[in-house]
Amino acid sequence: MGMAVWPQTVSTSAAAAAPPEKGDGKLGRWMAVSLVVGNMIGSGIYLLPAALAPLGWNSVGGWLFTIAGGLCLAATFCWLVRAMPEGGGPYIFTLRAFGPLPAFMVSWSYWISLWIGNAAIAVAAISYLGALHPALTGATGAAPVAACVLIWALTLLNLMGARSAGGFQLVTTIIKLIPLLLVVILAAAALIGGEASIPPVESGSFSAPAVTVAATLTLWALLGLESATVPAGKIRNPERTVPFATMTGMVLTGILYLVTCSAIILLMPVDVIANSGAPFADFVSHFWAPGPALFVAAFAAISCIGALNGWILVQSELPYAMAKAGAFPRWFGKENRRGVPARALVVSSVLMSIVVLLNYERSATEIFGFLILLSTATTLFMYLACALGALRLFGRGLLARSRAVPWISGLAAVYALWTIYGAGGEAVGWGVLLLIAGIPVYLLMRLVPAKAEA
Repeated sequence: MGMAVWPQTVSTSAAAAAPPEKGDGKLGRWMAVSLVVGNMIGSGIYLLPAALAPLGWNSVGGWLFTIAGGLCLAATFCWLVRAMPEGGGPYIFTLRAFGPLPAFMVSWSYWISLWIGNAAIAVAAISYLGALHPALTGATGAAPVAACVLIWALTLLNLMGARSAGGFQLVTTIIKLIPLLLVVILAAAALIGGEASIPPVESGSFSAPAVTVAATLTLWALLGLESATVPAGKIRNPERTVPFATMTGMVLTGILYLVTCSAIILLMPVDVIANSGAPFADFVSHFWAPGPALFVAAFAAISCIGALNGWILVQSELPYAMAKAGAFPRWFGKENRRGVPARALVVSSVLMSIVVLLNYERSATEIFGFLILLSTATTLFMYLACALGALRLFGRGLLARSRAVPWISGLAAVYALWTIYGAGGEAVGWGVLLLIAGIPVYLLMRLVPAKAEA
């Protein structure tokens, strides 16, 4: 994007301040990067090549379109967090831009999407582990119990402090990159050795409708680019670290997705990948050996577990920030001795466990698909609200005075609108329903006087 569009700081006072000590229990630069990358790379990438395979070169166009939109959104979040680094992310941004009611509606629905989406990730993790341990599959009831055990194990880890969760996130992010890098290495070796070749780009290789379909499919894989903005208060030097983590995570993940998915789609027979239940494993098996491909399920499970850990960290910070601002009961604003919003964390995990248990009779695929639909819809509305909020704040002189801000944030708003349109009527309907559901809750919060903490 170049230096002209990289978000600039509003003031230099924070930069001049002495950096916090490393023993402050907060996340450092690379832990913050791993939070963004780890939350973006979950389970979806492992099945995405199968959906994109019939589109051929159009899938590459779709990825480029999606990455460009993601970069606009990432830059917008960078500008916003530089101006408002106190934590709370979307709630604080929309509060400053539009006032308490719109901010509550957006953040309420986004918070619901977090623990609903996390339930889907937990189900996906156990589903992948079921490939390694058959007892976790079938109608025995072991799968939902295992999903709840996983949820509470990671909840306990997060209760130990942000750095404990951040350290785990860093390790799992490094591990989950292994299969993606393996695909890159195998693809390069196959091309250099003449074992495979990239199909030529012909006049009919691209079409606008097919690129649009591909871009719609690839959108789901980039959700989470805002992850570091929500717990900004738990990150060192958030004015600098959060924008760095957001943009670095977006660029790194976008490049990896583009290269790995394109390699699988363009170097393998279309019918093989389109009908594959494990495209990454089939690629490794084809260009290396069947043995290593068996580990792809394990890597996919680790990928889900790492993403779940990161999202659990994020999901507790949002109601905590809302409670501190008076939009949620003060009870949610209580921290434990390690600086963790323990009550918000535990309540979110309880709700997540309930979602898993209420849906255990449905298949893992049905659960995952339905929950992701709900989660994605509300996230898209949040992206739109934050992009429009950035434009409003810029007009009021509250963001960086850069000519790039209205252009990039404007493109981010257009992209967010396009994603909402591309999500389809069902997703949009659920998103609107969750937004409206926040109105009576907001009114109830206003009618019930806040009580002092015990």
